[in-house]
Amino acid sequence: MMRLALLGDLHYHEIDESVPGLKEARRAFYQTVLEQFLEQEADLYISLGDLTNFGTASELREVYDLLRRQDKTFIHVLGNHDLYAQRRAEVLEMTGQERYHAIDTDQAMLVFLDTAKEMDFKDWGGWLDPEQLGWLEEQVGLSGDKPLLVFGHHPVYNTTAGSEKDKGSIHPIIDMWSILNQKQGIGIYFNGHTHMDSIAHRQDWSFVQLSACLDQPGFRIVDIAEDAIRITPVEVMDPALPDHMALLHQHMKHFSPNPDARGMEDDRALLVPLPIAPQI
Repeated sequence: MMRLALLGDLHYHEIDESVPGLKEARRAFYQTVLEQFLEQEADLYISLGDLTNFGTASELREVYDLLRRQDKTFIHVLGNHDLYAQRRAEVLEMTGQERYHAIDTDQAMLVFLDTAKEMDFKDWGGWLDPEQLGWLEEQVGLSGDKPLLVFGHHPVYNTTAGSEKDKGSIHPIIDMWSILNQKQGIGIYFNGHTHMDSIAHRQDWSFVQLSACLDQPGFRIVDIAEDAIRITPVEVMDPALPDHMALLHQHMKHFSPNPDARGMEDDRALLVPLPIAPQI
């Protein structure tokens, strides 16, 4: 079995340290969330983008300092907020991450996309250039009949909640379905961006969207077994978190709390049965 831990939009952010209690609230909130995330037993720990609030050098350094306190394999999918303050190449150099890549395992093919635009303050929607689209099509073919799990910051247009809104998805002019429909077997697409838990099914694909941690502290566990892929929610439990969140919300730029972040209960967990291999 393979286990993945997935983190939605974290929005680690710079603060005005002159505000009483704000520095302590930020440290307590992010340290609590990331410690519980990294304490999970998993093979990979994945951020679905907007790990930072503006992508400044200080935000990236500080949040990676928290992430590197434990020896875990961490993958950071780029989000639009991660690319506001610096260029893509600078962020990748600082973090040591790859822009987009794939990991082929015995259990599944894992594909990590870069759907974020670089330093575009007016359009926070998603985009993939022709080179990446061609690469994605190749990975779909290479996955064969093995489960294909795709991780991107932006949702595919008109799938999960909020993905039909302006700038709420990969731009609808990009024909993602011409590529996704080539998949033989199980396909699951994971994303953040719209700050709402949501699970949707379109054609032969399942779409799983995670809300922002500052609205709903928690993450998802993805278990890939022989018989099924199980996606379960984990809530970060700490009685002090609501007070920390309330103070952070009052003094944050570039972030608005979403009262509908949780969605419905069936937007949080998913069981995808896998076909049983024939006995030889």
